[in-house]
Amino acid sequence: MLHEFDPDFAFETNILEAGAYFTHPGKDPEALPIHMSTAHNVEDVADLLERYKIGDFCYNRNRNPNRTALAELIKYTEGGEDAIACSSGMAAISTAIIAMTKGGDHILSDKTIYGESNEVFTDILGKYGVESDVIDFTNLDEVKAHIKPNTTVLYTETVSNPLCGVADLKALSEIAHANGAILIVDNTFMTGCLARPLELGADLEVISLTKFANGHSDAVAGAVIGPKELVKKCHAVQVVLGSQADPFSSWLVCRGMRTMELRVKKQAENAMALAEALEKSPYVRSVHYAGLKSNPFHEIADKQFGGYYGGMLTVELPEENDYDVATSKFNKFMRGLKLAHYAMTLGGYRTTFSYPPHSSHDNLTKEQRYAIGITDSMLRFSVGIENTQDLVNDVLRALEEAYGK
Repeated sequence: MLHEFDPDFAFETNILEAGAYFTHPGKDPEALPIHMSTAHNVEDVADLLERYKIGDFCYNRNRNPNRTALAELIKYTEGGEDAIACSSGMAAISTAIIAMTKGGDHILSDKTIYGESNEVFTDILGKYGVESDVIDFTNLDEVKAHIKPNTTVLYTETVSNPLCGVADLKALSEIAHANGAILIVDNTFMTGCLARPLELGADLEVISLTKFANGHSDAVAGAVIGPKELVKKCHAVQVVLGSQADPFSSWLVCRGMRTMELRVKKQAENAMALAEALEKSPYVRSVHYAGLKSNPFHEIADKQFGGYYGGMLTVELPEENDYDVATSKFNKFMRGLKLAHYAMTLGGYRTTFSYPPHSSHDNLTKEQRYAIGITDSMLRFSVGIENTQDLVNDVLRALEEAYGK
């Protein structure tokens, strides 16, 4: 029987048995414990079948207490009926797309989404007979024109990466549903604090919890959120693919998300202040941030987000005819920043930046990048929770030192 200890067994046996189970139930801890066990023992077959029936814990790849807790949390923050926690944002995207498509289907996606998302559609699913096209999702007429009889998925982001474009999610959902397709939206840049794609008509939401949701740059995870029926299909795929979040990362993300609203709204406020300052700078060609009234997406962003526009912004710095001169100034600006640092991620509590041509979209040729608006003079900022004026002053000072002399 489980939990029984027999002192008559040999030392080498009982060293495995002593302390193997909690002798007190340990109910209601103030902080969520970490359940690292790969499996939970059962008494007999009847116990096993009962656990299957109620969705209790047996094997870690199927279910885990920490992963379940994270799914409950993300289900609430994003406003869905159900959710699964995945090993990364890309695992969430892959799991959802594989679950929702089959050979012969067609995926229509926005042209400026995260580059590796489109690689899943083309390089992986393309080998199995799934078609895909990329277009401008901010142009609804173009979306309608590219719908095919076999289109089953429309895929976009709440705020696109890295151009920070904003598509009309409600209109896109209506187009998808009128054509027998579903709309999947990546809400990584905004989180449920600032945007609710499911409430705007999206059928499924995917999110990289690694970024703003966790916010501490110390855990990798993702999630799929939506109605029970669709999430159940995603969970079935997750179990056989092994795309589940591990217990420790799930625990870390749960801890990080407790302060998500405080962080994300402060990041949005800082991003707004930085965008306004950079728009006035003589050393900045353009600022891509929907919070600016001059931005072409400001009206729809204001309608969908309600006053907070996220912590991501992209700037285009001066281009020079001489490549070496341009590179020298570009690098001088980056090295001159004291608060912001280069990082191959985003959404942390410190301000970071990245260079899209060599990060999110390095799989594209220069011609392909320029065709969708990603230039060689572009930097993407993920704004942190620093003192607002400290951050603005630091960026403006580095610009002046690099381009003003």
